[in-house]
Amino acid sequence: MEDLFETFELQEDEKPYNIRHRSYYFSKDVVLFVRDCKYDKVYYSLFDQLIRSATSICANLVEGKAGSSKKDWKNFFLIALKSANETKYWLCLIRDTLEIDKVKIKELIKEADEISNIIATIVVNAERK
Repeated sequence: MEDLFETFELQEDEKPYNIRHRSYYFSKDVVLFVRDCKYDKVYYSLFDQLIRSATSICANLVEGKAGSSKKDWKNFFLIALKSANETKYWLCLIRDTLEIDKVKIKELIKEADEISNIIATIVVNAERK
């Protein structure tokens, strides 16, 4: 069994091919982004929700991989897709309400969007089989 959490070297701007690896690295990037942000208490819930939704993506993909049926697999992947879309929402809200590193948040929004598109494509292609 592959180790999802095994570290492997990535070249700069290289993204993992496996969607579970890619979403894991995305979760990690979001956690580190939030760690480095300075914000008032009023914004705490935004960042809390961001971490919850971002880390939920990979967690649900991993659960789906271990699913006992195709229906189980699909349900977890759809939850992961919803979490990816929710993550985009929180990132955009943070971008538009705080003075924050606009370059980094733009990168995170782009990655969340790409992950969302990949998961949606996987689900659609699986339904064709």
